[in-house]
Amino acid sequence: MNLKKAKLENRLENRLKHYAKYKLLIIDEIGYLPIDAEDAKLFFQLIDMRYEKKSTILTTNANFKTWGDIFQDPKIANAILDRVLHHATVVNIIGPSYRLKGHLEKETETAENS
Repeated sequence: MNLKKAKLENRLENRLKHYAKYKLLIIDEIGYLPIDAEDAKLFFQLIDMRYEKKSTILTTNANFKTWGDIFQDPKIANAILDRVLHHATVVNIIGPSYRLKGHLEKETETAENS
């Protein structure tokens, strides 16, 4: 999200306002890449700025119990989750990956035809 870069350039407030203005912000794959302590604090600021004002969709494969590890700080993770989950609808999708579906079927067919 470039929040760290904006902070270094003394433009953090403007960047947060930029992301806060959208009616819907989609943040994909929380926890896929490591989040250092500074990024966690910046992410909290963004979530806090949008809290109860705008909609945010987060996607993740990580269980909420592991967010303390993802954000490297259980207090920040809990503060983020507190705001995110307060008015949330959580949709758990269980099953094989939709993206891999066609590839896995082809692999199975190839193995059966060999």
